Amino acid sequence: MDYETIDADSFGRGLNGIGLNLLVRDVKAECAFLETVFGMKSHQVTADFAIVTYSGQVFQLHSDGTYHSNPLLSLLPETPPRGAGIEIRLYDTDPDDAVTRADLAGATVLQPPTDKPHGLREAYILCENGYAWVPSRPKDTE
Repeated sequence: MDYETIDADSFGRGLNGIGLNLLVRDVKAECAFLETVFGMKSHQVTADFAIVTYSGQVFQLHSDGTYHSNPLLSLLPETPPRGAGIEIRLYDTDPDDAVTRADLAGATVLQPPTDKPHGLREAYILCENGYAWVPSRPKDTE
């Protein structure tokens, strides 16, 4: 994947395994910190978004403002720690099946399976410890 030129839909469809998406107050400042301190590489950096790579791995940064309609935003504390700002994305897990199992297990479903503009169908499920697990797959194109 060419992280400098890839479009959002292709980027979303190309993700697999497990992914991290960190919510931050200032994307550019966070990129500068990660590059300076850890030697990470930032791609397509804007005020709202960046793709970050480190040792062959990729994760994303999003500004809080990009989550205006996302159910996770309401859980973010005003002061640190910001642990609620992490999503643990499972790109190889069907969100519809996962929500069915989560309902049976009594877990909290923050958002039911939803087709998103970035090419994925995803849901938000909170585990007992408060982590947001996001099963997702490419949305149907039919």
